[in-house]
Amino acid sequence: MIRTRRPAVALRHVAFEDLGLLAPVMEREGWDVSFCEAAVDDLTHRSIRHAGLVVVLGGPIGVYETDDYPFLTSEIALIEYRLSRNLPTLGICLGSQLMAKALGSRVFKGPVKEIGWGTVDLTDAGRSSCISALQDRDAVVLHWHGDSFELPSGATRLASNDNYENQAFAFGRNALALQFHLEADPRQLEEWYVGHTVELAASGISVAELRTATRRHANGLSARADQVFGHWLRQVSAPDFGAQPNAKA
Repeated sequence: MIRTRRPAVALRHVAFEDLGLLAPVMEREGWDVSFCEAAVDDLTHRSIRHAGLVVVLGGPIGVYETDDYPFLTSEIALIEYRLSRNLPTLGICLGSQLMAKALGSRVFKGPVKEIGWGTVDLTDAGRSSCISALQDRDAVVLHWHGDSFELPSGATRLASNDNYENQAFAFGRNALALQFHLEADPRQLEEWYVGHTVELAASGISVAELRTATRRHANGLSARADQVFGHWLRQVSAPDFGAQPNAKA
């Protein structure tokens, strides 16, 4: 039996924050990915609005900076359109914050800047969700953010940590928001260190120490990303995925 492949769009804000470890999982699960450069491409295009899956990636700007980055308004509208129609949508870091905003929640500067490897604490819902693999004692993720958001109405909190109450949430079955970077490929992080050099210096974070920690945690990252993303992609690919009982054309 030949699996029918489906179109997916990845909304990218900076070139080096791409799909990473998520890319081979999407390829295996039957998704053909096109990249959209969020700052310059037409986010109202039908191929994006109605894509089988949209992945909203990370970036170094704040959701609330719409005066400086007007495209964010169009991006939020796109996400709101998809979430209101139960269309599969995955948000990572900035993407998760944009999803929260599209669902009516406040996005704001957090109490601390989180940059580095660490764990998250799963809620009861999280432990029975697609991110259940993150409850393992050695399960670390890459944190790289300074903003946070309130849990949207109707969403289910999946994970938190000591600094941030909302590290992951689900909205229905087809929307997943991850504040952290489960997709980060340790082989590509040298590009992050260059691209975020000003932020790292301003935060007093040693690139050498971050590089050492990355080497220490590299084993197992790919397998864990495969578990989580593979589970979720199979979930949204089920026969009734993308059902739109109240959707308008």
